[in-house]
Amino acid sequence: MTLARRLAAEALGTAFLLAVVVGSGIMGERLAAGNAAIALLANSIATGCGLWVLITIFGPISGAHFNPAVTLAFATAGEFGWRDVVPYILIQIVAAFAGVAAAHVMFELPLFTASEHARAGPSQWLSEGVATTGLLLTILLGARVQPKWVGALVAVYITGAYWFTASTSLANPAVTLARAATNTFAGIRPVDTPAFIVAQLIAALLAMLVARWFYRTPSRSDSNQT
Repeated sequence: MTLARRLAAEALGTAFLLAVVVGSGIMGERLAAGNAAIALLANSIATGCGLWVLITIFGPISGAHFNPAVTLAFATAGEFGWRDVVPYILIQIVAAFAGVAAAHVMFELPLFTASEHARAGPSQWLSEGVATTGLLLTILLGARVQPKWVGALVAVYITGAYWFTASTSLANPAVTLARAATNTFAGIRPVDTPAFIVAQLIAALLAMLVARWFYRTPSRSDSNQT
């Protein structure tokens, strides 16, 4: 598959993902009449459904990363070429903002508006670390045991992570940056994004190391002990 086609798949997938996240947040909040739990339920279910579809259809083309942390983890693990890392990350970020803009246009909002939704403090940073570690382990370990079900595994995990993390599981640097440009239910203040991204990248590295440890090549001493 050519790089151009893979980048196109990453762009479409990431843009649709952000349109789903932001659009469902807007719709959920408008219909929930102030009930934040109902709005979050709608947001999480829509995101999970969207992820399953997007990973399934674009996975065979680009790998369906849609996430710089995933791209970097795969490259570090030797499962993705470093020469393609920068193009992938750039297209993911640009497409994420395009997805936010599309959601805003659909709901008759300005293309971009700086978020005022505060997401700061140790509990939020830890939440992003936990969410991203879980996401990367789901992808890396899931690909080894049930590669055809990775899309479903990621979808179910993210739907759950919306609820068990205090940050509602952004778990994606491109998503984090783009969500700073929406002052809606899914938003995050621009000032809060750097700490989130640092937590996400550290967590991605940790998850990669854990996955590698689980499936390390057995040494001769290991074989002698069996």
